[in-house]
Amino acid sequence: MSQVSGSANNTKRQSTFFTRFKKNYIGWIFILLSVLGIGLFYFYPMVQAFLLSLKSGMGANLEYVGFDNYARLFGDPTFITSLTNTFIYLLVQVPVMIILALFFSVLLNDPKLKFRGFFRTAIFLPAVTSLVAYAVIFKYLFGNDGLVNELLLGMNLIDTPLNWLSDPFLAKITIIIAITWRWTGYNMIFYLSALQNVDKSMYEAARIDGASSIQQFFFITIPMLKPIILFTSIVSTIGTLQLFDEVMNITNGGPGNSTLSISMYIYNLSFEYTPDFGYAATVSYVIVILVVILSFIQFRVAGDRD
Repeated sequence: MSQVSGSANNTKRQSTFFTRFKKNYIGWIFILLSVLGIGLFYFYPMVQAFLLSLKSGMGANLEYVGFDNYARLFGDPTFITSLTNTFIYLLVQVPVMIILALFFSVLLNDPKLKFRGFFRTAIFLPAVTSLVAYAVIFKYLFGNDGLVNELLLGMNLIDTPLNWLSDPFLAKITIIIAITWRWTGYNMIFYLSALQNVDKSMYEAARIDGASSIQQFFFITIPMLKPIILFTSIVSTIGTLQLFDEVMNITNGGPGNSTLSISMYIYNLSFEYTPDFGYAATVSYVIVILVVILSFIQFRVAGDRD
């Protein structure tokens, strides 16, 4: 009797094992294509880029130099300038954009507001415009005889046209305004979607307890949107570190490299200066390192242990 029972248990365990194996096998078949695609188009290029960063030159003239390219970064004034400019964009533009996106999302989530759909669409539309097209438009808007100077002169706020594109400080401001205009609506959509899932009874209870609108925003809205704010902050940080189109088409990195970004410097190293693909790959890996470090800091500051 015990032998029959033991045999039945063994058969049951084997059946369970094969069932699990079959489920896992089928699951792997479904994700195999995605895994291969990610490995082929993401991880393989990353490894090749790192190997390329250990060389200097281009094509058949590539020469192995080890980590000399990484040491070269610290003595490269143009790289330091591009890194500084990129951090200025990051530290100024990202917080401004996040705050504006939060403000618009809360405002446009009010069911009493008329024409909400129109305003949502109007603020989001810049996110779907062509990068090159809108950058060229901003270049003309902020030109010496552009619409911005005309408006400021018409309102008697300035006496002479401002050199938006030829003054180092104003050129940075122009880039920041352009990026903020394009991406604020993109982040706003995430916050609006999250606000739809916030229990309205929480706000009603807060109002009954005498909480003002500002208190409700800081003690209910912000905590409930914390995961989305973290997500948009990281995505915006990555996007700003890879900033290229606006700088290329509005100021071309000028005047005097005052608006040069890291991505544009990589482009110049590859196609504008004497081509050095190895050193360009080294600079590109700086972006990878910065993304990892800044994302880790943001997770820690947000208190996300996962």
